[in-house]
Amino acid sequence: MTPGCEAESVELIVPIRLNPAFPLETRTNHPSKPRLGRRGAVAAAAAACRGGGRGGEPRASAPAEAAPLEVGFYGGTCPMAEEAVLDEMRLILMEDKTLAPSLLRMHYHDCFVQGCDGSIMLKSRKKKAERDALSNRSMRGYNAIERIKARLETLCPRTVSCADIIAIAARDAVFLSHGPRYDVETGRRDGNVSVAEYAENDLAPPDSNIVDVKTFFSVKSLNSKDIAILFGCHSIGTSHCAPIQKRLYNFTGNMDQDPSLDPAYAAKLKKLCPPPRPGDGDDDDDDDSEGKTTKVPMDPGSGFTFDLSYYRHVLATGGLFQSDGSLLNDPVTRGYVEKVANASSPDEYYHDFAEAMVKMGRTDVLYGDQGEIRPTCGVFVD
Repeated sequence: MTPGCEAESVELIVPIRLNPAFPLETRTNHPSKPRLGRRGAVAAAAAACRGGGRGGEPRASAPAEAAPLEVGFYGGTCPMAEEAVLDEMRLILMEDKTLAPSLLRMHYHDCFVQGCDGSIMLKSRKKKAERDALSNRSMRGYNAIERIKARLETLCPRTVSCADIIAIAARDAVFLSHGPRYDVETGRRDGNVSVAEYAENDLAPPDSNIVDVKTFFSVKSLNSKDIAILFGCHSIGTSHCAPIQKRLYNFTGNMDQDPSLDPAYAAKLKKLCPPPRPGDGDDDDDDDSEGKTTKVPMDPGSGFTFDLSYYRHVLATGGLFQSDGSLLNDPVTRGYVEKVANASSPDEYYHDFAEAMVKMGRTDVLYGDQGEIRPTCGVFVD
């Protein structure tokens, strides 16, 4: 993912507040589940049992009425926290607007791996933390989160968690990209376990089909509609060529192109992304091949604005990633794509997006006396 908009050009948008008439499925944190295999293991979703958090303290389910997270959690302890995050985000995106989608992506990657606990920020001298996983090596924004954390530490020492900062920054990344500014529930605490293998197992690859995507999301208690909504995050940002080269040049292993990809769009992509050279797929941090350096917009023509054009793009071309195109292969996700693509106003989608983001933000959270509040987010775990 990539850009937001320049801070000085931000449109003022009325904040979206969740309407009780449209309740989410639950207001609890969901207990951790067994890790999935990287490329499927579809049957694992049905067999997944609910257990404790991996490697750390158990993340027990809270009754719905306990509502471990709440809007305005820091109202009495750090009342300026969210405004301080927004102020810093404006400055950060003025300096580098491409960090907006990176920070949105960071929230998703944090929540899907051990829950929304800030563990994506942890470091490993042995290169074995989440940020060292192949799926996170293109992640950016760590310094931005540390910058925001430092600001909050001057205001309210050891009060606001890194996990909450990531969630608030993701919201503000959307807002500063001309999207909605919705209420974020806070009260998360930070985990102290971070394992690269978990990230490799728990994040859906960009070449996933719809069955696999639904498996990865269902383990996090997110349904088909949630998938279609959250994929709208691809409205802003770019990708390197590597994740789409198979789709363009060797889709079934016979040097072929994905037949669901619009031919004209595929031709444009091939001009930007030539076939991979021998060795391009090697796991090499220093590889400067085009597959790992050339950037392609995920939503051509609107990559700096959070809007509905992503859905129109998917419907017309099949989208950039195979997982984007897979939305058209399921009746629920396809129906939602068609609905949003043909909408005359973004209001309903913005409401849906706010609810889905809040729902995702409740995944396997630590709260109360669990976890910790660190003075610095990126500490070493070894």
